[in-house]
Amino acid sequence: MLKGALKKFSQGSLAKDKKALLLIVLGSISWCITMVKSGVIYSFGMGFWGANGHDGIWHLALINSLSKGSLEMPVFAGHMIQNYHIGFDLLIAVVHRLTSIPAFQLYFQIAPPVMAILIGAFVYVFVKKWKGSAQALWAIFFVYFGGDLGWIITFLRDKNFGGESTFWGQQAVSTLVNPPLALSVLVIFLGLILIWKIKTKFTLLNYLFGIFLFGSLFEIKAYAGILVLGGLFVAGLYELFREKKTNFIKLFVGSTAVSLIVFAIFSRNSTFPFIFQPFWFLESMVASYDRLNWPKLAEAMASYKSQGVLSKFILAYLFAFVIFWIGNMSSRLLGSVYVANKIVKRLKSLDSFDVFFIVVIFGGVAIPTLFLQKSTAWNTIQFFYYSLVFAGVLGGIFIGDLFSKKNRRSLVIFLSVLIVLFTVPTSLSTLVNNYIPGRPPAKVSIDELSALSFLSKQEDGVVLTFPFDKEAADRAINNPPRPLYLYASTSYVAALSNKQVFLEDDGSDGNLDIMGFDWKERRDVVAKFFETLDRGEAVKFLSNNNITYIYLVKAQNINLNEKGLGLDNIFENSEVIIYKVIK
Repeated sequence: MLKGALKKFSQGSLAKDKKALLLIVLGSISWCITMVKSGVIYSFGMGFWGANGHDGIWHLALINSLSKGSLEMPVFAGHMIQNYHIGFDLLIAVVHRLTSIPAFQLYFQIAPPVMAILIGAFVYVFVKKWKGSAQALWAIFFVYFGGDLGWIITFLRDKNFGGESTFWGQQAVSTLVNPPLALSVLVIFLGLILIWKIKTKFTLLNYLFGIFLFGSLFEIKAYAGILVLGGLFVAGLYELFREKKTNFIKLFVGSTAVSLIVFAIFSRNSTFPFIFQPFWFLESMVASYDRLNWPKLAEAMASYKSQGVLSKFILAYLFAFVIFWIGNMSSRLLGSVYVANKIVKRLKSLDSFDVFFIVVIFGGVAIPTLFLQKSTAWNTIQFFYYSLVFAGVLGGIFIGDLFSKKNRRSLVIFLSVLIVLFTVPTSLSTLVNNYIPGRPPAKVSIDELSALSFLSKQEDGVVLTFPFDKEAADRAINNPPRPLYLYASTSYVAALSNKQVFLEDDGSDGNLDIMGFDWKERRDVVAKFFETLDRGEAVKFLSNNNITYIYLVKAQNINLNEKGLGLDNIFENSEVIIYKVIK
């Protein structure tokens, strides 16, 4: 079905709209710059730009594990994956198994342009069917280039351009750095196209495909699943009472059933991940040095909250929320204007798609405003990413509607130039500062790649690595590219050796935290093993935890008594030693 849909797109209006094609190409290139340079071997080794040095490595470790048909944690040996959406990683793992294309290449060089192009195509096709060509053109502009006002703050404060996450929100240019987010956006808009077709002419095949798409969102990106099911439900009620139709509500029921089945299969050990803690993002936005950093406002908010001065508390937090909203939305505020115009002046003109968009936007900001994820508070902001995408689409529709009014042509042209000038700097500054520089912040050296390649060819077994040394990493911060073991606590041994690691990617706000594992006790045990002089305790540790290999970087200055512990030195070069535990 997807192949047929793509064929129709290539033969349809999108292929004839040169402006849209140009925008999709430019937008896709800007997105792909954040990905395609990473995972490639250079003279200094394999380089990683931006978040790819941590997040990309984690996904690759997971993809390799899933490729073996295992649901075991690749970086926490002995445990199964929990509290995590594996849809994207499972898809890449399946493609890897079917095609034998290396997972690194699929993740960094192939999947990004495919997803970037399809997102633009699906947004264009849906909005054109729903509203028109001009609206569709502006919608894909905002989807690709939507930015915040952080660049103004950093310029005034630091005399440089940057600040993509000044107001907490990740902006459009970084979409592919979060592949599950990108895939979920792609799925949502493909699903919206199917809803349009169903509303026009119901077919069982389209209905079942729509249920599959929306039902799979929970395992692609759980945040998207929650928002979309809520949108389908409210839009379904609206459609039922206004139009006496049941398209949305049927999709809601079917998608909910599929979501529950998927959740039962892949998330059987999951617990409710949220706690009620309102306004944390507002408070941290104004107080944190790496965000807006407005100490006086932060002090006022804390004071009014602790003293219980209700009127001033409401005003201060409302002011902070307005800053959060305007700062993140920037030119996408036009989406808010579109909604306000619909509700205040022409409520009867709201259709079920309008309602769906409004619910997703509102839910995307309301949930992180009131709730936090238990283990990693900042992760909850990912709900808001969907608010930004959908507000951008509505902003594009608003501008497109203005274009249709000939008597406002000059105003629209002026407004268009202004929108571009305020929107594009976020993308440009993020790319120039983080992804275009020739030297990346992180690498895996040639010698480490050689060692990890050797390890990947050995029989399966659990690998023990030395715990991440944050102090050593901090000392190396001014000497890029840093090796990954001096960059962050990552999953790089699991990702590059295709072996299960006893403990990797630990630390506060790491993936083990996100998934709810008690990693601190295990880290203490590992640290004790490397420090102990008690041969019996060390041997007992290796045996009890079924350790097969020990992977050590020589710079970590670890001294082990090979013979005393029953270790066989199976690999050594200038940087790495690999031991095999003799059993």
